[in-house]
Amino acid sequence: MALRGLLIASPQLRDPNFHHTVVLLCHHDEQGALGLVLTREGAVRVDEVLARLEIEVEQPFPALTGWGGPVGDGVGFVIWRGEVGAHEGWALDDQVAVSPSAERLARLVTDGADFDLLLGYAGWGPGQLEAELDEGSWLFADIDHRVVLETPRGGRYEAALALLGLSPELLFMRPIDA
Repeated sequence: MALRGLLIASPQLRDPNFHHTVVLLCHHDEQGALGLVLTREGAVRVDEVLARLEIEVEQPFPALTGWGGPVGDGVGFVIWRGEVGAHEGWALDDQVAVSPSAERLARLVTDGADFDLLLGYAGWGPGQLEAELDEGSWLFADIDHRVVLETPRGGRYEAALALLGLSPELLFMRPIDA
């Protein structure tokens, strides 16, 4: 069963990479899964990435990129509202699209479209994500474009929990003994 949605870190998830995070699950199959952390700022400005990719801009992009996860910090993913071309990325629902394509990033910049640029990603091997879901490390919610595209990074954890009728103050889960 392939999943797409929002993974919301439960309090018992002790991995410091994922504490208090929301991950946009982009790809999941029998080979593993790939997701993007939506709740953490990166250390690189969007301007710097555009300059490295030699994408010319008319306006500055001083905002920080997002930290997409602990794997492949040289790999970037752009998230935007719209459609995805063939073999370009993922259309996660009718509003949220994701692509690792520098060409897509250049088109979004040229078109003046809103986008979020994340560096790095979260990855799981075969069966690893399923095991983490079974042990209660993650809560799962359907993708909501308002959380992904409209909510500021710092408010996405609370907004994602609210999709499930929860808040951080009310969420208590006993930690798993490791």
